[in-house]
Amino acid sequence: MNSMNSQNSQNSLRSDFPILSREVYGRPLVYLDNAATTQKPLCVLDAMREEYLNANANVHRGVHYLSQRATDLHEAARERVRTFIHARKTEEVVFTRGTTESINLVASSFVEAFLQPGDEVLVSEMEHHSNIVPWQLQAQRKGIVVKHIPITDDGALLPLTDYLTPHTKLISITHVSNVLGTVNPIKDIIRIAHEHDIPVMVDGAQGAPHIAVDVQDLDCDFYAFSGHKMYGPTGIGVLYGKEEWLEKMPPYQGGGEMIDRVTWEKTTFERLPFKFEAGTPDYIATHGLATAIDYIEKIGLDKIAAHEHDLTRYCMEQMQQIEGVKIYGKDSRSVVSFNVGSIHHLDIGTLLDRLGIAVRTGHHCAQPLMNRLGVQGTVRASFALYNTREEVDAFVAGLKRVCQMF
Repeated sequence: MNSMNSQNSQNSLRSDFPILSREVYGRPLVYLDNAATTQKPLCVLDAMREEYLNANANVHRGVHYLSQRATDLHEAARERVRTFIHARKTEEVVFTRGTTESINLVASSFVEAFLQPGDEVLVSEMEHHSNIVPWQLQAQRKGIVVKHIPITDDGALLPLTDYLTPHTKLISITHVSNVLGTVNPIKDIIRIAHEHDIPVMVDGAQGAPHIAVDVQDLDCDFYAFSGHKMYGPTGIGVLYGKEEWLEKMPPYQGGGEMIDRVTWEKTTFERLPFKFEAGTPDYIATHGLATAIDYIEKIGLDKIAAHEHDLTRYCMEQMQQIEGVKIYGKDSRSVVSFNVGSIHHLDIGTLLDRLGIAVRTGHHCAQPLMNRLGVQGTVRASFALYNTREEVDAFVAGLKRVCQMF
């Protein structure tokens, strides 16, 4: 990839992330926990600091200059998100605290509006808990049924049509597995679902940072993602929803911002998207998210994806030299989940940490998937635009050293 291949260009890019130059336990930091959260470039931090210093005021309805300036930045961020995911209207872009809240919003409001006891929501066996538990809560409260699509040993979904029933009323599925890195055939899933008049919710937490998303081309009914996994701030996320669904769904929360008129007898609600945005939004974080999107698109999401895919392939190849290594999933583009022999995943992660290498260990909030794989947990290395082959080499060398200890 032309803009990220040379040593000079990579060094220049890494300088945007000062945390990468720090040491941990006296060793250079090798940060390979990007699927959990990415580091933030200076431009994002500077943009947020600048707004706090010069345009900090509560948004919407304020008549004074600072409020109007903060509102302009907040709504410009909404438009920036709209163009990033190619939504038709800004009204279809709802700001939330993250993917988890976005899914909970749909689980609460969609089920309340459209589902009856016995109706089924279909998820997959590779889902993050955030796309399982909200539906289970609705099963307890509303009597709906949660079913799942199994996966193959290689981490691919079995055919969707084998698991549809006349009672299937919604499919909620991850774009990219946070454990296996499997990229699901979302467009085909949506097409088949729509042939059966079934709407589709997509968990894009691991999709949007790595794959160009066009919600109109996908024709998804809902798409959710988080800012902090794509070089933006924590505490900000997005729910895209087709206007026709959002108009019919009741509000998720009540309070300020989301009302049109309140009397003791009745409350009427604001127009989209404000109907779903109760309370003061994190307008500083939305500006940070917009700046992160600018940063990503300046580099080029296709180039970032190619770089991450190269690192993933290279890492897997180098790891094959280690006796007893088992990698889960085979078509990953940005994560490598593995175990080595009988060594506990926590021990591997802890010892790598002492070498300055940050990886994730455990069940990765995907316990049903761990049960399917027959393990309690894995070690996960995950890549971002600032990682290098030299860091992969350091990781593999560290892993060999850890294995030698056992």
